[in-house]
Amino acid sequence: MSAEGHAPTAGEYIQHHLTYFNSVGGKQASLVDFSVINYDTLFWSLAMGLLGLFLLWLGARKATAGVPGRFQAAVELLVEMVGNQTAGLIHNEQSRRVIAPLGLTVFVWVFLMNAMDFLPLDVIPNAWAAIYGGMGHDPHHAYMRVVPTADINATLGMSIAVLLICLFYNIKIKGMGGWAHELVCAPFGSSKNPVLAVVLGLVNFAMQLIEFAAKTISHGMRLFGNMFAGELIFMLIALMGAAWTGANAPSALLFLGHFIAGFAWALFHILVVVLQAFIFMMLTLVYLGQAHEAH
Repeated sequence: MSAEGHAPTAGEYIQHHLTYFNSVGGKQASLVDFSVINYDTLFWSLAMGLLGLFLLWLGARKATAGVPGRFQAAVELLVEMVGNQTAGLIHNEQSRRVIAPLGLTVFVWVFLMNAMDFLPLDVIPNAWAAIYGGMGHDPHHAYMRVVPTADINATLGMSIAVLLICLFYNIKIKGMGGWAHELVCAPFGSSKNPVLAVVLGLVNFAMQLIEFAAKTISHGMRLFGNMFAGELIFMLIALMGAAWTGANAPSALLFLGHFIAGFAWALFHILVVVLQAFIFMMLTLVYLGQAHEAH
């Protein structure tokens, strides 16, 4: 944050909240730097993953054959929803036994990571600043971002993992030879003319690479863009409430706007959190379903 002696400006406040607690101690020098590790993204994503697994385990442990409680009913509805979506996209029963639990895990995990955006903006960062300062460090340099899906490294990491699983099923279902044939013969087909066959093969292969890259990048960027925008809007709304300068009309209007906008955006963001988790899960299932289909 800003130096001691004056409150942070709006720009300093936002910049501080958008800085990761990472291995370089602040903002990374370049846009792409594989040596930088965002510890807060790793911690909160792993924490939400463990929480999701615990909740699903708890739902399975407390499942009864009788009248289900509200928690069991919610878990059963979620499992049924994911199972129906998986069955409609993937017709290989053996694959569904693995992909349906994967889809369920993806939905719960992404939902919980998205839902971290509902926590009061400054609570965890301020608590971390107190802990960091108690460890003998400058609390103004205590950075903490708690929404893992607002980090493009996390969302692209998940989408790349989906890509790798798609490649695995392409080879498993079609065989290495069948998939290699598809890479050079789809989408434009081939030809009996050797020269034209080579040209079409190169074009088809390039199109396949572009398709894989486009699906993977858009898969991760869509989730990141929505959650980053939501996080930034919450910061702007928080700044409205922090603009109190005394008992005057501008301060009162800003505080009222802070309350109304915060309430309205929180309600709308509930839809965003759930919808983005559902979309990420559905795209995962769609791409895995495509890996099972032959062109």
